[in-house]
Amino acid sequence: MTTPSQTVGPYLSIGLSWDEGPFVVPADASGAVWLRGEIRDGNGDLVPDALVETWQADPDGRFHTHGFRGFGRCGTDDEGKWAICTRKPGPVDGQAPHIAVSVFARGLLDRVITRVYFADEAPANAADKVLESIPEARRHTLLAAPDGDGYRFDIRLQGDDETVFFTF
Repeated sequence: MTTPSQTVGPYLSIGLSWDEGPFVVPADASGAVWLRGEIRDGNGDLVPDALVETWQADPDGRFHTHGFRGFGRCGTDDEGKWAICTRKPGPVDGQAPHIAVSVFARGLLDRVITRVYFADEAPANAADKVLESIPEARRHTLLAAPDGDGYRFDIRLQGDDETVFFTF
């Protein structure tokens, strides 16, 4: 007898969200920037019930520092949009500044994991071994572009222009 498979969501906002989740730092903190985007599925439709988690170093490239939690969590809204208020991370162990991102969404059996690199960090990005390992034609899916008061990073779960995801 076969058992039906289980997928993540769409219940994510019921128990996993909290008011301070999107604020790695307060919006009025020195150096605060917004990382914003939208999530689309394989058909190009917006995903209104996904959850984004971020994990990162502080601006000096350190983890677990006093006063900087480094972790954010935000559900998507009805239009598939998400936003995390943080500080831009510093380089870590020879890697370009980046933020680790997990996405939980309906239809996924497990989270998918990607990284956000910053388009305005070209020299550091060129020397990053992880980014260098990605085919050049796909690297743009990992780059957040400067946008207003922060950066824009859209995530495509499947299909044309699918975001690069990593396995660990």
